[in-house]
Amino acid sequence: MAKNGDGRRRSRDNSISLLVVQRTPRGAGVEDLIVQTDRGDIRGYYHPAGPDGTPGDAVVLWVGGAGGGTEGPAGGIYRTLAEQLAAESIGSVRLDYRYPNVLLECLADVLVTLAWLEDSEGVRRAALVGHSFGGAVVIDAGALSPIVKTVVALSSQTYGADLVHDVSPRTLLLIHGADDQVLPASCSRNLYKAAAEPRELVIYPGAGHGLDECAAALHDLLYTHLREQLAPQAR
Repeated sequence: MAKNGDGRRRSRDNSISLLVVQRTPRGAGVEDLIVQTDRGDIRGYYHPAGPDGTPGDAVVLWVGGAGGGTEGPAGGIYRTLAEQLAAESIGSVRLDYRYPNVLLECLADVLVTLAWLEDSEGVRRAALVGHSFGGAVVIDAGALSPIVKTVVALSSQTYGADLVHDVSPRTLLLIHGADDQVLPASCSRNLYKAAAEPRELVIYPGAGHGLDECAAALHDLLYTHLREQLAPQAR
């Protein structure tokens, strides 16, 4: 049976209205998610961590690049980490965009989903992770949402990441491959320069845009970082 949440809540930028949320079991520990809005349906996957089918009070929201998608780089690291973090009482939403590569629409998708998680699901601490184009999306969304505690941008573009300085006092983790031929590592270096503390920059030698070459190290880094940042005592 689908689990539904309804209401007409608006995202933080007041540009999109939530109509209803549909959750349908898909397999062990994962549900199909449809966030219906007045501007179209946002789809994705929901990994609840609480025993009552909720994410608990901490969640990671994962978004892809310009083409959308829910698996993430480095061999599908989003799904892998979502499954592992659920065992640590940290839920996940792997979100696909309504209109990939349209920055303001993708930003609205993230903000309205965060608003639902906060208002209806009891989430108090959120992390945002985005790859490539999605790096700019999560940087801007992280600066606007009061429940976001950390923002992680993987192989991020600089275009559109206008609020990078305003991510503070949330933590910002920028990760890039030194051999990225799509978006050079200078993109993350420039974002780091524009950001305020607390911030961290990690450049993986020999890694390309998809970060496949550093998948194991990236997994360990993200797993540790997200657990630490979403711990109840973390600020």
